[in-house]
Amino acid sequence: MRRLTCSMGVSLDGYIVGPDGRFDWTAPDEELFRFATDEVRQLGVHLLGRRLYETMSYWETADQDPSLSEPMREFAALWTSLPKVVFSTTLASVEGSNRLATGGLVAEVERWRAEPGPGDIAIGGATLAAEAADLGLVDEYRLRVHPVLVGGGTPFFPHRERHADLELVDSRTFRSGVVSLHYRVAR
Repeated sequence: MRRLTCSMGVSLDGYIVGPDGRFDWTAPDEELFRFATDEVRQLGVHLLGRRLYETMSYWETADQDPSLSEPMREFAALWTSLPKVVFSTTLASVEGSNRLATGGLVAEVERWRAEPGPGDIAIGGATLAAEAADLGLVDEYRLRVHPVLVGGGTPFFPHRERHADLELVDSRTFRSGVVSLHYRVAR
């Protein structure tokens, strides 16, 4: 059965977006970009909230930019070929092979878990990922902790009363000081 993974960059003080709405401090260097590309290579589908979809829409046509580096072209090719489901109450349509979710989050996750094929299910977007966590749907967390304190903003984990034991699967420290932490939810 496919696992549902939540993978995001986070500040040392626990935020994915700062109080000013910016997250440029998560911009990856070449080493971290290759690592993120390898994560995408392991996916079978990506579930996205509207804001993340809009942010990532750049990659749908990035390959048309002649100044794009080879690693970025590789990521763009992986990203555009990856099936994506967008959860939005305001968008009327989405581009390319992406589709709007027609059911709730639980139904969509169950559908993809039951579908045969390789690759995990990724979930992204602060609100959507928090909903999945609250519902106990997330199997793995992949955090990239950036060496910055942003002092507020959108927390990686909203402050809700829930407990989940985690098992460390892997960790890695990058030259930039970013630390990747990969945890599996203990069931």
